[in-house]
Amino acid sequence: MTDHPFRFGAVAGRAPDWSGLARRAEDLGYDTLLVPDTLGTFSPFSAVAAAAAVTSRLRLGTYVLSVANRTPRAVAWETATLRELSGGRFELGLGAGRPDAAHDAAELGLPFGTAGARVRRLADTIDAVAAAAKDVPILVAAAGTRLLRLAAARADTVALGVPPHATEEQVAAKLDELYELAGDRFHDLELAMNLAAAGTEPPAWLGPLGPEATGVLRGTPARMADVLRRRRDRLGVSYVTVNAACLEAFAPVVELLAGT
Repeated sequence: MTDHPFRFGAVAGRAPDWSGLARRAEDLGYDTLLVPDTLGTFSPFSAVAAAAAVTSRLRLGTYVLSVANRTPRAVAWETATLRELSGGRFELGLGAGRPDAAHDAAELGLPFGTAGARVRRLADTIDAVAAAAKDVPILVAAAGTRLLRLAAARADTVALGVPPHATEEQVAAKLDELYELAGDRFHDLELAMNLAAAGTEPPAWLGPLGPEATGVLRGTPARMADVLRRRRDRLGVSYVTVNAACLEAFAPVVELLAGT
């Protein structure tokens, strides 16, 4: 059980009408609009700034920034700038970079580094951001023990890096590890999970998904809301992000649960 209220975010890499998407997410009651960090999407800092300019309540963030692509000081500079330009609505999401992010780093002419080096760089990035913009909430996407340990000690929000087909039992096992690493800090952490699809048919690239897959929600808004309440009670997950392709279909769930 957690005391954290529900929050909901939409993850979007690009859109033909980016300003319209940001305004629509705000109108539908989403708490955040989040931008990934790949060469196939908009530049996250630029996209966040554009969204901030056309919204007033919506919080904006990265989901998640690959620390291999920028120096810690560069991230801190961008973060401090966006915090000010957005009126304090910016949230920084950080990750050590999935294996496929190595291609983007190479395209940018940057070394990807070993897993250990990237975890150390993530820690250095948090230090740099804390010095430049210490009041910006930090989300860390984590799956392995080294990242979970860092997130347990330094993050405000931990986004569980589990695949869409993961079952609740597998998520619970990951949370047990986080609990052991975080100790007394565990109950202060906001726990987040991403939905690849909700209220719509899963995209074909996900492949076959069993009925226990946590990355997809099916059924009526009331049924989906019940599943999320149960997961919060059992797992403590209160921050739910969803692919922006499901923005409209998932909005009734947001209306039922946001802030509760």
